[in-house]
Amino acid sequence: MKKLLSILFITVMVAACQTKPELITNTYGESISTDEPLALASLSKEVAGKDSVTLTLKGTIEETCKMKGCWMTVADENGVATRVTFKDYGFFVPKEGAAGKEVVFSGVAKRKLTDVATLRHYAEDAGKTQEEINAITEPKEEIEFVANGVVIFEKETKK
Repeated sequence: MKKLLSILFITVMVAACQTKPELITNTYGESISTDEPLALASLSKEVAGKDSVTLTLKGTIEETCKMKGCWMTVADENGVATRVTFKDYGFFVPKEGAAGKEVVFSGVAKRKLTDVATLRHYAEDAGKTQEEINAITEPKEEIEFVANGVVIFEKETKK
């Protein structure tokens, strides 16, 4: 009986000492829920036929503004990217090191026509060459997403 109790005690102690991974996140802007965000690929469907829509979406950061961190492009699971800006320039995301990380963001999406000057400005902020910037000659119809909060998932650590 003592042997059984000793084994049970050791098993409980080993289980109690096990570490569980903890996901580290960085939050920018307003605090938002990361529970059950929609996939970014559903954005077009959600905006269809509406002036604007408030959503919480998830995707993978493709790039961020190299000048201030005042925008990011986020790719969906099909590789289609959406530009995300931040409400009233009230917050910024990291200028470097965010590409490839998972992100959840919440805010308002609406369809818009982005003029050539703005597209060239974005290209300049992204560090594109002058040749690439000059090649932008047509406005682009896209979905504008203005986020009020962003959560970037960094990595798992042992807790």
